[in-house]
Order: sequence, then C-alpha cells, then structure tokens
Amino acid sequence: MKKSYWDDFKGDSWKENINLRDFIVSNYKPYDGESSFLSKGTFKTRRLWDKCKELLAEEAKNGGVLDVDTETISGINSFAPGFIDEGLEIIKGLQTDKPLKRSVAPYGGIRTVKQSCEKYGYKLSEKINEIFTNYRKTHNEGVFGVYTPEMKKARKSGVITGLPDAYGRGRIIGDYRRVALYGVDRLIDDKTKDFNNLIALSFDDNTIKLREELSEQINSLKELKDMALSYGFDISNPAASAFEAFEWTYLAFLGAMKETNGAANSLGRVSTFLDIYIERDIERGALTEEEAQELVDQFIIKLRMIRHLRTPEYNELFAGDPVWITESIGGMCKDGRHMVTKTSFRFLQSLYNIGSSPEPNLTILWSNDLPANFKNFCTKVSIDTCTLQYENDNIMRPIFGDDYGISCCVSAMRIGLDMQYFGARCNLPKLLLMALNGGRDEITGDQVAPVTEPYEGEYLDYENVLNRFNDMQKWLTGLYVNTMNMIHYMHDKYAYERLMMSLHDTDVKRYMAFGIAGLSVIADSFSAMKHAKVKVIKDERGLITDFEIEGDFPKYGNDDDSVDQIAVSVVENFYKSLEKHQTYRSSKHTLSVLTITSNVVYGSKTGSTPDGRKKGEAFAPGANPMHGRDVNGILASLNTLAKIPYEYCLDGISYTLSIVPQALGKTSGNRITNLAAILDGYFISGGHHVNINIMERAILEEAMKDPYKYPHMTVRVSGYAVNFNKLSKKQQLEVMNRTFHGQI
Repeated sequence: MKKSYWDDFKGDSWKENINLRDFIVSNYKPYDGESSFLSKGTFKTRRLWDKCKELLAEEAKNGGVLDVDTETISGINSFAPGFIDEGLEIIKGLQTDKPLKRSVAPYGGIRTVKQSCEKYGYKLSEKINEIFTNYRKTHNEGVFGVYTPEMKKARKSGVITGLPDAYGRGRIIGDYRRVALYGVDRLIDDKTKDFNNLIALSFDDNTIKLREELSEQINSLKELKDMALSYGFDISNPAASAFEAFEWTYLAFLGAMKETNGAANSLGRVSTFLDIYIERDIERGALTEEEAQELVDQFIIKLRMIRHLRTPEYNELFAGDPVWITESIGGMCKDGRHMVTKTSFRFLQSLYNIGSSPEPNLTILWSNDLPANFKNFCTKVSIDTCTLQYENDNIMRPIFGDDYGISCCVSAMRIGLDMQYFGARCNLPKLLLMALNGGRDEITGDQVAPVTEPYEGEYLDYENVLNRFNDMQKWLTGLYVNTMNMIHYMHDKYAYERLMMSLHDTDVKRYMAFGIAGLSVIADSFSAMKHAKVKVIKDERGLITDFEIEGDFPKYGNDDDSVDQIAVSVVENFYKSLEKHQTYRSSKHTLSVLTITSNVVYGSKTGSTPDGRKKGEAFAPGANPMHGRDVNGILASLNTLAKIPYEYCLDGISYTLSIVPQALGKTSGNRITNLAAILDGYFISGGHHVNINIMERAILEEAMKDPYKYPHMTVRVSGYAVNFNKLSKKQQLEVMNRTFHGQI
C-alpha cells in the first residue's frame, strides 16, 4: 500500500483487516457548531441541475419514462460512458449512456420486463426475449415453478402481498466505502483468500454455493474496475483525495445499480466517512468549503438520476417511482461521542442548493445527545422541505453497533456485515375476515385458507374471534415463511447480487424481513368487539361482508392502553408465530409494521372490517392510526406508537406524522425548537421511526388541481418521500385524508 493514500489517517487495525468502523472511529471529527459555515451551490452545480430539471420535465411529459434501451441487458459494463454535460460534471458516471435512459434487467423475470417495456410504448428485443424465454431461467420462473397451489391462492387473494417474486428483491446495502478506502485490488485479494480457504474434505451444498458466490463476487469487482476505467478512473488503489473518495464510492454504488433491479438499494452511511477525506483536504489547503459542498451537491445530483424500469403493478404498490437510496446521518458512537460532522450538515444543505427531492432518502439517526445545533438544523429542514425521516439511534445502536445503516425505509443493518432477504407483508385485516368466513376470501368467495367452521353468531364475541384469528395466523405464518424461503432460494440461484455481496464480509449475517399491514384496522376491530357491539351482515353466499357497530369504542392512536395493548399483542404474537418456522440459510426472522404506499392497494383488496372501515377503503400507512381517529393530538399519537416493542419489530415500525405548521408555534424559531423537543420526547419513550410532513392540507389540494404550480413538491408517505405529482389520484387522496394534527 502506498503511504500517500493513507497519510495523516490514524489507527492501525483497519489497515490490517477490512474494517470501516475502526477507520471512521479513529479519524472522524465531531462537529458541534452551527450551520453558518455552509456554502451555496456553485455555478457549475446550478447549471448542471438546471439541465437535469429540463430532463426531468421531459421525463414527466413523456409519461414518467424518458427512454428505454430494449436491446441491451443491464450490467456493470453494458453501456458506454454517459454524461449529462461532461464539462459541468465533477462526479462522473451514469447507469446507461444517456441520462434517465432506463435499461432492462431480465434476470428477475422476463415477463415483467416485457410488460414494463410495453407499458411505456417500447418493445423488448426479440433476442433478449428468446434468450430468457428459451435458454436462461429467471428468478420469477424458478419461483412459480415451485410454488404450491396454496401459495398462489394466498398471493392472488392479497392476504400475502407485495412479494418479491417477479422482480429484484433489493434491501441489500453494499459497503461502497470499501472501494474508496482500500481500492478494488485489495478487495479482490481478500475475497480470493476467502475462496482459497474454503476447502473441505467433503463439499456439501453450502460450501459449493459459497465458493460459487465468491467466484462471482471476484468477477464483479474486476468488472467494476473496467467500468471505472471507461470513465478514466483507476480504482485499483485507494482514494487519495476527497474528490476520489466521492467518485470511488459513487462508482461502486453505480455498478451495483447497473447490475440489480431491487425494490430498495440503500446507499448506507457514507457522510461521516466522506467527511474524513474532506477535512484532510481542507487542512492541507487542497479544498475549499465551496468545493466541498460542490462535491456533495454533485454526488447527490447523480443519485437523483438513478432509474429502474418497473411494471405498472410495481408502480401501483410502490408509488412515486422510488429507488429508496437511503443515507443514514448522525447517531452516536459507542465511545460516547456523537457522529455529526460538517458533512452531515452539507448533505442537508443540498436540499437548499439544488431543491428538495425524494432521493436520496435522508434519514437522521436521532439521539437526545446529538448537538442542539444539528437537531435544530434538521427540524428546520423538515419544516422547509418535508424530506427527512428520523429513527431512534438509542434503540438500534445496542443491537447493531455504531456503523449501521437503514435499508429501504426503516430497517437497520450493520454495513457490510449484515444482509437482508426482503419479503413484503401479510394483510392482517383480510386474515381476520378469512378467520370469520371459514378460510374463504370475503370478496371472491374462493377457499384460500384451510377449511374451518364459519362464524355463526349474530354479534362478534371478542374471545371467540381472537382464538379464530390466532389459529388462522398459525397457518399464514407457516405459509409465509415457506413462500419466502422459495423466493430467496431462487433469487440467490438466478439473480444473485454479486457486486453488492462482494462489498460485504464473506461470513455475513442474514436477516429475513417479514411484515404486517393493517395494524390499526385490526386493533380497532378487536377494540370494537370488546368495548361495543359488532353485528355481522352476511350476503347471499353466506359470507360475512359487512358489520354494524352499536356504541363507541377506544381507538388506536389516542394513548389509550385498552386499545393500544391490543396492537402490541398482535405484533408480539405474529412475530412469535413466525419464529417457529425455519428460514432459508438460517436467517434471523425480523418483522416490520410498514406498508410504504401499498396501504391503498391492500385496502382495495379487503372487504369491510369490524372497525367501521368499508370495503376497498385504504388502510392507514405503516403503524399509523386510521385517518381521523387519532383526535387527542400529536403527543397522544406518538405515545401510542412508542408502545410497540422494537424487540419484535427489528425490521422497523413506520409512522408518518402530518402537522399543520401553526401547531408547532407562531414563529419559525419556536417551530424549530418545539419539533426538536417533540422528537426528543418520542424517542426517549421508545418510539422507533417517524416521517414528518409540515404543511396545510389546502396546499396538497392546490397541487392536485394545478400540478404545474408545485412541480417538485415532496411529501413523506411512509418510510420514504415522493414527488406528490407522481402519485396516482387515489394515493394523493389517501395522503390528503390522513390526520393533519393542529395541536400538540
């Protein structure tokens, strides 16, 4: 290793072994000051972003997709170098040879690629279609070849939904920083040693599988070097400057985006790492503050230009064309120092320099011990842009250490040490209706679950229905785990993320991410049975399809234990039921209360429920209370969410909070400090996650009527943000129908 790459860097352990955490802890500089040092966007950045905005406007006018290359299979080196305006670009690299041109990734499923092309007026190359129809099996074909009839019925009915069985699974965070710190040659050497050491007297399935994966990982790193060379960069060696650290990190992420088409591919936790290089260059006189901000802004511009080709069904589930490039900022170090740096501020400043945007999905790892100046700057950004989400570092750090990142929306993982098998979620309100109807779908009448005795009483008996629900849950969790096992076995076999996994330790810890939807509907339904009288209404088929409620009942979201504890027990019981079933590659079960924007689709597939919600109505997003039912103010709603135990929901508990600005105070200064105090209180109470929208409902109504008036309006919808204009009308209405809190 040439000394110049690592001059002035402290520590030794990270030099001997791949250990980003040790490098960061040994070298980062906590920053306690204010934001006054920040720089505005440079001329180059402003000009470049103007060109991007023109392209984005063209994309929107063209139905959401500017161009598709239907002749080329996406891969690390599939395309010649691409530029937006080479003379203005500091950070180089695009997914394809032209900005916003999308590529085809058929390894997940050839039918989904064909449908995606046709949706936007393109026709997939006959050659690619022939290869992946007749000669090359895809992940989707593998999965549906082994699915049982029961799995197919559950999937079709929507009781298990959003499964990654027809597209890339995502939710894997490569440690892209490794390329910058060590250079690719060192990474290849380490993987080669692991490959050569993986020798056994008897080669079992696991050993053979891992040797093949390591071989693929090594090949992908070699291809990454070639891709970088096409842009004129030799990433064999470590980065020698802040510019190279940004470029090397970006190229590693870009290579992964070229190779995969996953549901969510997060960036990780790069800002503190990159700050070390910036500070070194500034101290050397090799970089100014304006140039440092330029690196950050242009890096973020490139992240905003990442695109994947999606099917209409995918876009219906995950609205807004998201990539979920989540970057985690802040948090505390295990040695007691906070991990806020000047570059933490610089990443947030980009929202002012180049405007608000859903990508990257900026996530603040919040702790009460973060410096007040940074907390206030974060809340100011939230008030001004509605682009940030917050997660509780104090409950994640003891489990995941101090070098974890957030995958997709709300899921913590140690960077480069953990990976996740993603798996959508179960529709609990639909499961409840099946438990009442003898396992039949309340909409189609099809027998989906095992045959049981239908509920016969005129009124719902709480204990009786709860026992039925728990029995039906045992069936569903077993089916869910087996379905996930099949999906991820086939994904590893036919659509393995080799570059992403090359940027992990070989001995990686695996999680399997399960999820539930409709928690507040279930909690309120059981509360109605327990505290009011719920009369069943049957149709001509003898199926229970509606309910009449006599009397009132406590509703989830108002800090009332009589209903909130029902939600807690539902989560705990579901998780413990999942745990009884063996997972693929001995991955650890995790659970989320997260719907993304799929709460609209889930609701459309679900009949009327005992809480008073009617057939087809959207669920509340994530762990939110149902729209308009949380009437006791912000703190009561937050207190309800804080009761859900994180130990049963390591995959995350998503809450989206909409606040009318004046509820936080009369002046800008009061709103900033009051919001910071609210976050402190919520996270001290054990809350895990919160998105924050601070706006009047009337603004959204205006944006619906005149989208050109608010072309870049960004709103938090679940664990991520979207451009409001990219939502369907149904999804826009659902966002507008959420509770907009007018009091603390």
